[in-house]
Amino acid sequence: MPAPHPAPAAKAAVTPAALRRIADLPGPKGLPLLGNALQFRSPSLHLELEAWAAQYGSYYQLRAAGRRILVVSDHQVVASVLRDRPAAFSRTARLREIGQEMGLKPGVFSAEGEDWMRQRRMVMAGFDPGHVRAYYPALVKVAQRLVTRWTQAAHRQETIVLQSDLMRYTVDTIAGLAFGAEVDTLGADGDVIQQHLDKVFPALFRRITAPIPLWRIFPSRADRALVRSMVEVNKAVDNFIAQARLQMQAEPQRYTQPQNLLEAMLAAADRPDSGLSDAQVAGNVMTMLLAGEDTTANTIAWMIYLLWTHPEALAKACDEVRSKVRDCQQPSMDEVADLEFIEACIHETMRLKPVGPQLPLQANADVLVGDVQVPRGTIVINLLRRDSVREDLVPRASRFEPERWLQSDNPAKRSSTPFGAGPRICPGRYLAMLEMKIAMTVLLGHFDIDYVGTADGRPPQERLSFAMMPVGLQMRLRTRVQATNPTE
Repeated sequence: MPAPHPAPAAKAAVTPAALRRIADLPGPKGLPLLGNALQFRSPSLHLELEAWAAQYGSYYQLRAAGRRILVVSDHQVVASVLRDRPAAFSRTARLREIGQEMGLKPGVFSAEGEDWMRQRRMVMAGFDPGHVRAYYPALVKVAQRLVTRWTQAAHRQETIVLQSDLMRYTVDTIAGLAFGAEVDTLGADGDVIQQHLDKVFPALFRRITAPIPLWRIFPSRADRALVRSMVEVNKAVDNFIAQARLQMQAEPQRYTQPQNLLEAMLAAADRPDSGLSDAQVAGNVMTMLLAGEDTTANTIAWMIYLLWTHPEALAKACDEVRSKVRDCQQPSMDEVADLEFIEACIHETMRLKPVGPQLPLQANADVLVGDVQVPRGTIVINLLRRDSVREDLVPRASRFEPERWLQSDNPAKRSSTPFGAGPRICPGRYLAMLEMKIAMTVLLGHFDIDYVGTADGRPPQERLSFAMMPVGLQMRLRTRVQATNPTE
């Protein structure tokens, strides 16, 4: 094997004599020929991977279809791998293959190399804090629609299906910010785009982890429904683009002063030397809808549940919102920015319940991961939560303690990376934090929570379906009498 390229964190840490091969590592036993392939189908795969890390250590191997897979949980080494993208590591070839087969157009999420760099610059410009700040009034308008929906449910004493409503909220938000489109899924109960988007990531996960591509031979009802959903989602994407082009043709100044992310992408793609195609623009529209939907919605759902099960933290969160926000119907951006405890709750939720607890990547060359030699093409599964919930690294790691994020010396900051790290850190993290803080502001400002949990009263299970989500969370609310800040 050619001399490996050392990962940044490993340069001074190992000597050639100390290097190990993946085959030298321990790991769980698998079936003959299949190895551990069938275990990848589990909706609790991330929990199994974390349990094996506790058993076998920070580095261990899996086998699938004759290939060895490296699993890493050491947060310093994981951070090194993330920083070494896109040069040394990329998304897996299987992800790109399955995505293209499903009809997902290429976007910044799956792009690599120079193609990724061009798209990344374009997308980052649209998500900069100044752009998001300009959109803030529209963000509040979407939150008001969420209040209306939940007020109706409270008056009818209806149980709210928490994730479904939150996904509508995040879809409406991203559609307005990124595309300048008024997509009111919160005010509709019929065939809305959110119901089609919900099918994409679960199907992508199922197919990536399937040992045999049965959908190509015997398509199931879910496979046929996915085809219809992809048609509807792509139709919606094409409509966003067509509307934006019409607006730009009617107001040519938008080519030099775009009003949203989509207009910026179209203006960039229309330049003769851009290297960007309409397919890439459409791919990034799709990426924004998918990545902006269930990741943020699931984090809010987990946070509401964790607050409900920790009454002291919930009382403190309520007190902060109700004392600092004068009018929860129209919270100012400065008021929302001042919600330090709510922000701490978000960080603590993402530490305990990250929607991306693992990240599979593929080595682009022969590399070192820690002290392990990794041949080109090898899949490296990075466990992003394991170290942040270890008691020997984070005091009282299993507890929900938002206060730790208000301390200057917080060990959890070193091991918790919910938005990733390095060049490919999530471009929408600023928007996601703002969305979550506004959602909690309108919830705690307008309502008292009667119940959050599952139908049978058991703790919600974690289900991995590309993103990790709580299963079956419900909520019941009571409206509260609004009051202005008594200190003013």
